[in-house]
Amino acid sequence: MFGATRNALRFSRARIYSILLPIAAVHRPRNVSTVSFDPTIRQLLVRLAEQQPCFSMHSSSVSIMREPRLFYQTLLTMIRNARHRLFISSLYIGHEDVELVDAIHASLRENPSLHVYLHLDLNRSTRPGPSSTAQVLLPLLQQHPDRVHVYLFRSPKLKGIMARLVPPRFNEGWGTWHPKIYGADDTILISGANLNTSYFSDRQDRYLRFSAQPQLANYCFAFLRAASTFSYNLLPLPGSSNDYVIHWPDANTHPHHIERKAQHTLRSLQEVQRETSVASLVTSAEKSLPEDQSGKHDVLVFPVIQAGQFGIREEEQCLAILFRELSAQQRFAGLPTSKYDGPLVDLTSGYFALYKPYQKAVIESELACRILAASPKANGFYESKGISGRIPEAYTLFERRFMKTVRAVGKEWDSQSSDVLPGVQLHEWEREGWTYHAKGIWVRPSPSSDPVLTLFGSTNLNSRSANLDTELSFVMATTSTALQKKLAEEVDGLRANAHSWRGESDSGSRRVRLGTRALVGLVGAML
Repeated sequence: MFGATRNALRFSRARIYSILLPIAAVHRPRNVSTVSFDPTIRQLLVRLAEQQPCFSMHSSSVSIMREPRLFYQTLLTMIRNARHRLFISSLYIGHEDVELVDAIHASLRENPSLHVYLHLDLNRSTRPGPSSTAQVLLPLLQQHPDRVHVYLFRSPKLKGIMARLVPPRFNEGWGTWHPKIYGADDTILISGANLNTSYFSDRQDRYLRFSAQPQLANYCFAFLRAASTFSYNLLPLPGSSNDYVIHWPDANTHPHHIERKAQHTLRSLQEVQRETSVASLVTSAEKSLPEDQSGKHDVLVFPVIQAGQFGIREEEQCLAILFRELSAQQRFAGLPTSKYDGPLVDLTSGYFALYKPYQKAVIESELACRILAASPKANGFYESKGISGRIPEAYTLFERRFMKTVRAVGKEWDSQSSDVLPGVQLHEWEREGWTYHAKGIWVRPSPSSDPVLTLFGSTNLNSRSANLDTELSFVMATTSTALQKKLAEEVDGLRANAHSWRGESDSGSRRVRLGTRALVGLVGAML
C-alpha cells in the first residue's frame, strides 16, 4: 500500500511543480547591484545568491517590532484585514487564545473568498485532553470545511516500536515543525514566537513584518504548500460534533517514511524559487541598473531551509559562508592596529546549546562575537515540574562546556572589558517576570557602525534545530541607514537586559545536579 513506485514518484514530482510554478513564474528575475552594499558583506551576498532564492524590496516595507504585545496586535490586524488568503505556520496554537481564533472566525464570515491555511506540529497539537490545538480548531473546520485547511507535520525520526512506546509530550523530542510564518494576503510577519498567551505578553522574541510584498509572501505560501504534501490533514470526525480525525492523504508513501519525498519536495521548491526569484545580483558598477530602477530597492532577503532529518542543510551552508567571508575580510583588512575595527557579530538564542559546526566557526574566526543567552530564570522551563524542570540546568552545562572550549584556545573576550576585542563574550538575558525566546545574528562592519545584515526566523542555532526540527529562517541585508538603525535598536534593546554570564559557579541557582548531567548525556541533542 505504501510502496513508492516509479510512477508514483513521477506523479509526485509533477504535483510539486504544479504547485510551485504558477506561484513563482509570475515574477521575472530583477537585477540588483551589490555595489552599494557594504564591502564586508558584498562577497557573502554574491555567494548566497548562487545557492538561495533572493528577493529584493524597499526598506520602507520592513518593520521591526520589539514588544510581544505589538506583535499580537499586528497579527490580529492582519487576520482581520485578510481578504483572500491567511496562512499561518507555528508549533501550535494555545487553547487560551480565544481572541485570535475568534478573529479568524470573523474574517471567514465577512470574506466569502477567504481561505485559511494552518501548518502546525502534529504531536504538539494533539496532546491528550480537551485543550489541545486540534480541539481548539475543530469549530473552524466544522463551520468552514471547504475554506479552512489544517496540516499537521509529524517528524519521521520517531518510528517503529519507539513510536508506540514514547508517551505524548516526550515524543516531541524527536523533532517538530518549527517555522513561524504569519501571512495575510501579501503581507508577511516572521518571528520565532508561537501562538500562545505568553508570547503575546511577557516572552521576548523577534518580529519582522514585510508589508505588501507579494513575491516574498508567495514564496512563504509555496513553502507551506510544499510541506503540506508530506503532512497529515486535520478533519472533523464524521458523525461527531466534538472529535476529529488525522488523515494521511498519500497512499504511496508511509507517514513514517517521508524522508525521500520531503527532501525531493523541498529541494524542488528551492530550485524553482532560485531560478525565478525576483532578485538577480550583478556585481560590478558597469552592470548595475540605472538609479531610477536599482535605487528603489535597498533590501535583499534570502530564505534558508534547515531540515537535517531530510538532508536539507542550507542554514549550515549559509553560516559557514558567513563566518568564512567575514573572517577573510578581517584578515585582509590591512595592518593590525591597537584597536579592533573589524566586524562585530551579535548572536542570540533562548536555548543556547550552539551547534558544534557553529561553535567551531565562531571560535576559529578572528571576529568579535557577542553572545546573548537566556538566564535560567528567563528559560521557559524554569521551575517546571518533572524532568523538564532540569532543562535550565542543562543549558548552564552547555554554556560551561562552550566557554571551556573558548578559554582553552585563548579566545575569551572579557565581559567586563569596555573595549571591543576579537574573541567571544557571553552574556545572559534576564528581565523580571519575563522569559526569553529570541534568536538570530546581526553583523556590523565595525563596532561603531550599525548592523547591515541579520539572520532571523525559527532556528535556535542548536543541534536540535540543525538535525531534528524543520526550520525556515531568512538572511536580510540592507543599504538603508534607517533600517540599519532599526536593527541596531533591536539588538541593543535586547542587550539592555543583559548581564555578565554567571554560570561558572556550581552553587546556588547555578548548580547542575548529577541527574541533569546524565539527562544531557542521554538526550542532549534533543534540547
